Amino acid sequence: MDLKRNIYFLGAGGIGMAALERYFLNAGCRVGGYDRTPSALTEALEKEGVTINFTPEAEAIPEEFRNPETTLVVYTPAVPESNGQMQWFRANGFEPVKRAKVLGLITGQLKGLCFAGTHGKTTTSSMAAHILHESSVGCNAFLGGVLRNYNTNCLLNAASPYAVIEADEYDRSFHHLHPYVAVITAMDPDHLDIYGTPEAYRESFAVFTEKILPDGKLLMHTGLDLVPRCPDSVGVFTYSRDKGDFHAENIRRAQGTIIFDFVNPEGIVTDIELGVPVEVNIENAIAAMGAVWLTGEFDAECVRRAMKSFRGPKRRFEFWMKEEGADGQVVIDDYAHHPMELKRSIESVKALYPGRELTVAFQPHLYSRTRDFAPEFAEALSLADNVVLLDIYPAREEPIPGVTSEIIFKDITSPRKQLIKKSQLVSVIGEQHPSLLLTAGAGDICNYLPEIVETLASKTQC
Repeated sequence: MDLKRNIYFLGAGGIGMAALERYFLNAGCRVGGYDRTPSALTEALEKEGVTINFTPEAEAIPEEFRNPETTLVVYTPAVPESNGQMQWFRANGFEPVKRAKVLGLITGQLKGLCFAGTHGKTTTSSMAAHILHESSVGCNAFLGGVLRNYNTNCLLNAASPYAVIEADEYDRSFHHLHPYVAVITAMDPDHLDIYGTPEAYRESFAVFTEKILPDGKLLMHTGLDLVPRCPDSVGVFTYSRDKGDFHAENIRRAQGTIIFDFVNPEGIVTDIELGVPVEVNIENAIAAMGAVWLTGEFDAECVRRAMKSFRGPKRRFEFWMKEEGADGQVVIDDYAHHPMELKRSIESVKALYPGRELTVAFQPHLYSRTRDFAPEFAEALSLADNVVLLDIYPAREEPIPGVTSEIIFKDITSPRKQLIKKSQLVSVIGEQHPSLLLTAGAGDICNYLPEIVETLASKTQC
């Protein structure tokens, strides 16, 4: 596959695609693409120089991207083969390639730190990228979330030998990568619309370990149901919060801070303070620091500074309101869309604000995921004191008969619960006026946060 001077993206508004678009812009290419709907991200990309259209018909493809000799077409599996632009490209001499294949090609000459897993990969990869970026060695990074420290999901450093990559298991995309350091955070079954069975899902991670370079390293969470298939020359390490080759000791929590000591195979680095002080980030930080340690580029003072200054990716435990005081108004947004992610997110909020009543507004993502994990979602949501459950966000899917949010709602055991349309969300939250609110889901629930915050703030002032 040859890289060309014109790059056209089908699914240009996806967060992972955005990193590649920014990479090619920086390389001096003409960049364009299609996405289904405008968003804050597509608006930002357009301001940066990407030409994006929102009409699926082939007529919307700009003339400068219609020559297969000069244009490479990159697509995400979320764009169906029935899409008019996809059909036109396939019928006119183009060979569209998946994002992961392009990412694998770009990073083929670099030492890739590839973070895979059902959950945790965005935060852990972002932490590792921030550590390396703050160090003298630097890094290139292609991430699945916009880092609040930099307001981008793409970091570029032509002098650095390292690339930090969020390795997506959806549609087996991560099999295109060849990691120098591979990290596996979790393997709770997901994407069963692609894999069919939990066994097939876990098998994909075993295949991923086969891709590790002969001089590479594998860092995996303790207790995973995984027998690595990496070459014998690959070093295999484990991590978790409390045990493994990398773990935390002497965890201290006081006045909104979390500080711990980082245990590694050669000793202990004391006093790591989290810039985003929530329980789940202890383990995320262990994975990120462990991956950097395995590169041989670990500098304790730099790591301490980086972890303390890390602000996190947007939509990963992001504070929208944080008033002082025991009853101060708090609104947190999290991308959690898998039941285990949701459970950990709720537990983290409850640990951060013990004794306070927690309201969770959750938007299920995908009909297939709701069908496959409805009991687990209900169990996780039942940890909240009050649940506001929205309709399913369909994303790339068509409705599945009999699959609605009701199959989650009926099994939630929280003291209070309510099933609503997303159009009712702002008014319902305004009526309830919760002092501690967590919004969660991978759909468009985040779009309502500005109005939610405005409503809560106005009522608080009254």
